[in-house]
Formats: sequence, structure tokens, C-alpha cells
Amino acid sequence: MLVPILKQSNYLIASIQSELSDDDLLRLRGDLVKQVSKFRSTGVIIDVTALDVMDSFATRTLRSIAHMVRLRGAETVIVGIQPEVAFAMVQLGLKLEDIATALDLEEGLAFLDRRTKGDGRRGR
Repeated sequence: MLVPILKQSNYLIASIQSELSDDDLLRLRGDLVKQVSKFRSTGVIIDVTALDVMDSFATRTLRSIAHMVRLRGAETVIVGIQPEVAFAMVQLGLKLEDIATALDLEEGLAFLDRRTKGDGRRGR
């Protein structure tokens, strides 16, 4: 399934609408890295609100997306992790490490505005 990637100002927003296969996640990773370069984006938001499960592959892929995007000069924030998903991730020892998270798209945009406009404060 193709994940829509929207451009808003200097940011890209990828909204995952349903569960993704491993191949879909890898395609998303490639698409985001290419579009960050193409549009010279300074931030990426990955909205995972629709996900009921985040397994180790999905978590690892989200981490790699954030690291690749950072190497291209952009910040990443993951938004919309559901409480049950967060609980399961903690129970399974799955970590997003130093990747910023926010409750929703609005907070994600505010985080990127602070980070890319020079404030330097970290997200959650």
C-alpha cells in the first residue's frame, strides 16, 4: 500500500492509513529520503495514528528513516502513537531512542517549528 506523503511548507507529512507490510515500510523509507532531497525539506512528520501494532521491524524502520533523514539535514517527529501501542512497545522493549514523538499532527508541527527555527528545544 502506498503511503501518501504531503508537502506543507518545508515539511513532509507521511500519514500511514493502515497496517503496512515490510515491503511497504521499506518503500516509505526510500520515498521519504528521496523527497527530503528533492524538496530540501527541513522536517518530516510520520503519522502512525492508524496503527494498532508496531512490531520490531516497523520500529527499526522508523528509526532508520529518522536517521537517514537527519543525515539529509531534516528533523523527524513521529506522531499519534496510540496508548495501547505505546504500552506494547514498552513491554516488548521496542525503543525509538532519540527520535522525537508528539501526541498529534498539531504538536508535531509545533515541534518542528521550534527545532527548525533555531529554538533548539527537544520533543518528548
